[in-house]
Amino acid sequence: MTERPDGSTVDEDLPHLHHDHHDQHATDHHHPHVHHHPAHTIDRRTLLRSGAFGLGAALLAACGSTGSSATGGSTPDSSSTDTATTGTATAGTATADAPPTTLDTIDSSSSHSSGTLAGFDAFAGTVSAFTSGDVWLVECNGMPMHQMMVGIESWQQQVPIAQNYTGTNAWQFPMTPELSDEPVSARTGLFRGAIAIAVNGIPIFNALNNRGDDAFLVGELDEFGGHCGRADDYHYHVAPLHLQDVVGPANPIAYALDGFAIYGSVEPDGSPLEELDEYNGHIGADGVYHYHGTTTYPYINGGLVGVVRVSDQVEPQPTTTAFRPAGDPLPGATITGFDDHGDGSYRLEYTLDGAVGSVDYTVTDTTVSFVFTSPTGDVTTETYTR
Repeated sequence: MTERPDGSTVDEDLPHLHHDHHDQHATDHHHPHVHHHPAHTIDRRTLLRSGAFGLGAALLAACGSTGSSATGGSTPDSSSTDTATTGTATAGTATADAPPTTLDTIDSSSSHSSGTLAGFDAFAGTVSAFTSGDVWLVECNGMPMHQMMVGIESWQQQVPIAQNYTGTNAWQFPMTPELSDEPVSARTGLFRGAIAIAVNGIPIFNALNNRGDDAFLVGELDEFGGHCGRADDYHYHVAPLHLQDVVGPANPIAYALDGFAIYGSVEPDGSPLEELDEYNGHIGADGVYHYHGTTTYPYINGGLVGVVRVSDQVEPQPTTTAFRPAGDPLPGATITGFDDHGDGSYRLEYTLDGAVGSVDYTVTDTTVSFVFTSPTGDVTTETYTR
C-alpha cells in the first residue's frame, strides 16, 4: 500500500486489459447500434481533475515492473466543427490498411533502444517504453497505483488481476505516425480491444461499450474512469485526466494506437483548448496532429486518424485470456472498497440492498483463489489455474 498526501492509501499492484475477451459488457463482437449522446460534463471527473482525490505525486507510478508483467470509441462532441480530413490531405500517400510491424515479428533478442518518450518517462520506474524497428513498445502489468473499482454501480463481478504485457505481448504503436486518408471512427467500430495506452501503462478502450452505450453514463466505471474486463483486466474508458497533474500539460497523458499523442484538457503550452474535430483532436501549433482528453464525450480520442490496421480491433495488440467464466451482472450492487494487502491478496467490498458483500482473492504465478461472501452471508470458494 502507498500512503497519499491526505493520509489515505492506494494500491500498487492492480491489473488490466484485453483482446481475447470482449470487455465486461456483451458476449459478441459485432458492431452494435451506436447511440449519439450530446456533450455532457462529468462532475465526478471534474473533481478528479482538480485533485479532489489527493493524488499529486503519488501517481508517479502505475504499473508494477516486477513479477507478472502486462502487455475502446466515441461520438464527436456536438460543438466540434473541424475534421481530421484537413490534416489527412497532407498525407495522401498513407493508406489505412498499410501493415505495421506485427508483434509476432518482433525479435525479443534483437537490439532495442530505451530512448525516452514524453509522458512515459515520468513512469520509467514501473513502465518500460523502448523502440524496436519503427515502433514503440510498452511493457507493464496494467496495474495502476491509484485506487480502483470504487464507485462502480454496474458490476459484472470482475476484479483486477495483473496482466502479462511484455515481449511479444507488449503494447505497440508507430514511432512516426502518419495521417490516413480514411480515419477510423470509434462511433461505428473499435468496440473490441484498446484504442490507446495511457502513460501509466493502463490501456484505454472505446468510451462506448460494445452495446454502444456510454460506459461512464451507465455507471460501469470507477472514480478514475476504469473497470475490469472479462480477463479481469483493468482499463480506462475515458481520459485519465489526473495524469496531467503528474506529467504537466506539455506532455501527453496517453498515446493512441495510431501513434499520435493524447494531451490533457489544455493545449501543450497551457492555453485553453482550441476547437477539436470529431476525433477529439486537431493540428497543433507545431503542425503535428494530436488528440485531447476532455470531460465531455468522447472523453478520449474519438477514433484513429492515423494509418493503422483494424479488424474488429486495432491490430496487433496484446492478448489477455480469461481464466474463469465471465461474471454475471449484480444489479443494484455498488463497489465501496478495494484493498491491496501487499502480499498478492486483495479485498473488494460492495453494498447491495443495504448489506455488505465481499470478494477476497489471492493471486500467484499459477493460480487465483477466491472467497466470495454474499450480502446474505453465504460463502463460496473457487480456485482457478492461470
